[in-house]
Order: sequence, then C-alpha cells, then structure tokens
Amino acid sequence: MDDDRRISAVIFDLDGTLLDTEHVTKDVLKEVLVRYGKVVDLDKEKKRHGMAHRESTIAIVKDYDLPITPQQYSQIITPMYHEKWLQAKALPGVNRLIKHLRKHGVPYALASNSRRKSIEIKVSSQEGWKEYFSVIVGSEEVKSGKPSPDIFLETANKMGVDASCCLVIEDSMVGIRAGKAANMQVVAVPSIQSESDEYLIADHVIHSFLDFQPELWALPPFEDWVMKALPIEPFHFKGSYENGFLQESSDNGASDLVGQAWGVYFGWVEVDSQERLKIVVDIRWDHCCGAYRRNIQACFINGSESDGQICDELMEVTLVGYIRGFCSKQNLSTDAQIVDQDKSIAEACLDLPAYRHHDILP
Repeated sequence: MDDDRRISAVIFDLDGTLLDTEHVTKDVLKEVLVRYGKVVDLDKEKKRHGMAHRESTIAIVKDYDLPITPQQYSQIITPMYHEKWLQAKALPGVNRLIKHLRKHGVPYALASNSRRKSIEIKVSSQEGWKEYFSVIVGSEEVKSGKPSPDIFLETANKMGVDASCCLVIEDSMVGIRAGKAANMQVVAVPSIQSESDEYLIADHVIHSFLDFQPELWALPPFEDWVMKALPIEPFHFKGSYENGFLQESSDNGASDLVGQAWGVYFGWVEVDSQERLKIVVDIRWDHCCGAYRRNIQACFINGSESDGQICDELMEVTLVGYIRGFCSKQNLSTDAQIVDQDKSIAEACLDLPAYRHHDILP
C-alpha cells in the first residue's frame, strides 16, 4: 500500500455488514404488502438495498402503489422492525475484528443510513457494542445519506482522521459508492448474492469477515489461528444428509445461515439417533436457473455416512472452526471441494481445547 494512503481508521456500515438485520427482517415488507394485495418484487428490492429510511419508504409506497403515505408506512413497519432487530446477530468474524481493532488502538466507527435511534436499538442488543462504538453517525445527522459521501466524511471528522486514511467496510452498492466518493479505501462484503460486476469498484471484495486480512491495509495482523484453522463463534443450523450434501431445514422454512456463510468449516453434528459425529462442510452459493442457491457439501470424518444409516435423519449442526475461504465465485468447481488436508486439519483441531470449549450444541 502507498504510504500516502496508509489506513489509520476503519468505518463500518451496520445493517448487512456487521449485523444480520436484513436476514431477520426480510419478511417484514412481505407481511405489509399482503395487507394490500401486493407481492414483493425482488428486483426492485435489490436496487433499494442500503437506501436511507426516508428514501426507501417513499420509493416503496410509490413502486407498489400503496394507498397510504410514506409516513403511515413508516409507522406501520417501525415496531415490526424493532421486534426483529432484537433477534439480529453479529455476522461471522465481526466481533473478532472489532475486538482486534480495539486491542491494537485502531480507531473505528459506525456510519449508517439508518436513523440514529434505530442504530442505538441495534447496537444495544449486542453485548459490549455500546462501549465498543463511541463514534456513530446516522442519516439524519448529515445533509444527504449514502450514496452521498456526507456520512463517511462526517464520521472521519468526528474521529479526527483524514478521510483518505479511512477504510470503509460495506455490503451494499449504495455504501460502496459513498465510500469511494469520500476518497476512502473500500472493502465490499456483499450480503446479496449477485453476478453483478458492480462490486468491483470496491478496492477489495471478500465473502465474509473471516476472509478479512488486516495486513493488506497496513493494520496489525490477526494472531488467533490455531493449527491452520480459526476458532469461531459457533453457528448452528438444522439439516438432513443425502448424497454428500446437507439440505437445510427449519421450523418456519427460512434458513438459519446468513448469506455471508462461505467457505470450509468444521464442527459437530448430532443425529436423531443420538449419534455424534465430526463433520467438515463447504458452504457456497451456486448460480442456477437465474437465481442463487446455497449448496453445503458435507464430509463426516468418522466415515459413518458410508453405511447410509443417517440419510434423511434430522441433524443439529454446530460449526466451531473455519479453515479457508474460496478464491473466487468463478472457480468454485475446484477450490470449493473438501480435500484430505481439510479433513486432517478438522480432525486434529476438534481434539484441541481451543475448539472443544465451543463444543456446545443448542
């Protein structure tokens, strides 16, 4: 990196970047539209991704020809969102990076198109975040929200750092454009699976925070890898096994895995038969028939899958370690395969205290 562009501070977006708020609130619009006999238009919603609240409510009322004002629409959805936000969780690798920056004295802040009150509700629901984020800027604190650079410039000003020395981390095109307009370096962590090349305007694109390498930005490197793998905050999902793949299942038909769950992971499964197995999975999104579909390849280290006895049985999966990401979406056929080295790493790690203390199934 050019010394003139050395990073001295990090600015995070919030929704879809740090928190899975978009994942837990994705059905709110559907629930409101059904009252008026309308259905969600996914193409329109993708274009609205990252938009400020006021602009978003105006656009939704207009696009769906709703017989209410934007203010009335906002009054309807606000309590619905507040309830959902309490269920939001930090995305994979987020707490790790925040604590790392805090430990090394690297300034960081939140800059969101959400209103300040909404931001504070979301932050307060996460353990420690009220203390972690001393600088927060919301959409009503500047003249124009993203994609205008105003929010990021005001955040840099509040932190007392030069805008050109800030690294922005964003999940939406609206935020990425705002970061570039502010003359900042930008890392994109897309929360929507898309073939669009638009994200390439960012300086770097990653699948999840677990792929983030601070040293690329002259920031202190992570030092928490154990035996060629990374202990992670456990995440859980339910599924059934068939022909080398896990099929997700849940009580309400929605996935428990967020979109940023990419890469090769390992952990434990507990089967209906009460058998407990070590597992390695690669989680990826494949493009098929005009849409993206998640595929989860699975390999049981114990080898029990060969006898076919666990096929179609409901499994509780707990992933506790991360081995690697994928080089690119275009080369998934080769780099998204579980190899012998992945199995060896997983088997060795699952016997270590660094991973065993996470060995708790929901």
